[in-house]
Amino acid sequence: MRAFGPWLAVLAVVLLLSALRLRTLATVVSLAWLAWCVWTWVRPTRRDPR
Repeated sequence: MRAFGPWLAVLAVVLLLSALRLRTLATVVSLAWLAWCVWTWVRPTRRDPR
């Protein structure tokens, strides 16, 4: 359940912003979260310096 914390937090923020009629900001938050998720998935692995 711990792994879902950040996802649920972002979802709550997006829903709150949308409810407050700040849909542009909600869109920006959603796209930033998506970009971060994609980056963490495709970034090159860090190699051990030894």
